[in-house]
Amino acid sequence: MRLTTKGRFAVTAMIDLALRETHGPVTLAGISQRQKISLSYLEQLFGKLRRFNIVESTRGPGGGYTLARKSEEISVADIIVAVDEPLDATQCGGKGSCHTDEESQGHCMTHDLWSNLNAKMVEYLSSVSLRDLVQQQSGRGIVLHDLRPKKIKADSVKAEKLAPAVAAKKEDAPKRPLVNSVFNLARQS
Repeated sequence: MRLTTKGRFAVTAMIDLALRETHGPVTLAGISQRQKISLSYLEQLFGKLRRFNIVESTRGPGGGYTLARKSEEISVADIIVAVDEPLDATQCGGKGSCHTDEESQGHCMTHDLWSNLNAKMVEYLSSVSLRDLVQQQSGRGIVLHDLRPKKIKADSVKAEKLAPAVAAKKEDAPKRPLVNSVFNLARQS
């Protein structure tokens, strides 16, 4: 079995997404920066994940990706299959034609061994959910760095500081009638 960077990056990116999606859609730029994966490569991977109904995308400001299903319903095998990662330890690609000469009848002597290994790999990767991987990371004390909650908190602190000053101005200033035309504006000046 050769699990290439495609499968590894897809699983890593999905863990990152699942860890952070409670704050809203997660941007690929954020995943790219945190996991050191090329943004254009992530775009390709997430296009495939979206077609397999593993992630959903939201466009516009505040947009990004979220899980299309619950994390416990997404297996590692689902992610790897979605990004076209072959899970095959056989030399023939699972076709049974390891040898081309007619006397060997197509199978190499170890074909069944590698086929059984393939079945065990798929069985194992199907048994591991995205939620399992997220819980592993949470158990390790992974610190989530997401600017959105900090920004919201900073804005609310700023609003709290400004609130007494704004309230004082409102109390001191006499109420003027609502100016709804240029002519009324000129009269008030």
